Amino acid sequence: MTSTVWKWILDAYYGVLNEIAMDLHLLKEPIDWLANTKQSFAWLMVVAVFVSIPFTSFVILAGLSTVPHDIMEASKVDGASPWKNYRHIIFPLLRPSLFVAAVINLINVFNSFPIIWIITMGGPGYETDTTTTLAYKISFRDQDVGQSASMAAINFAIILVFIALFLKASKNQERSS
Repeated sequence: MTSTVWKWILDAYYGVLNEIAMDLHLLKEPIDWLANTKQSFAWLMVVAVFVSIPFTSFVILAGLSTVPHDIMEASKVDGASPWKNYRHIIFPLLRPSLFVAAVINLINVFNSFPIIWIITMGGPGYETDTTTTLAYKISFRDQDVGQSASMAAINFAIILVFIALFLKASKNQERSS
């Protein structure tokens, strides 16, 4: 649903963004925001961030609820500034929550088929294709299920590599703390 709304917002002829920009005299004529490779990719990133904000906020809020109040009160009594509280107490205690949010958002980005398919269908050309949209095209347009399955396995392997790197970095940070 979110992708459909964003596709409507970015539509070249009936899009809300063009209408507002033209009403404010920022544009003389409508722009096809999704026809240019750089613009379409940038808009896909904006939509992906927009979609991930609620989940990430929820995870961070859950992490903030685990910060012990007595530690915060002790740091205030000791005269720590709000910045030092954040830097030395809150942020280190939020690392596990931020790690979970980063890993899950990474998986969502690699598997964000609906966002890409609804807004650009992997276009212009193949410029905004990911492994999931390319696997879909190979499977259903080219009728090559084997190659599509290979692409899905590659997607899975890429995600596993990133998760392994995140886990290694997380363990290194825990050891250094």
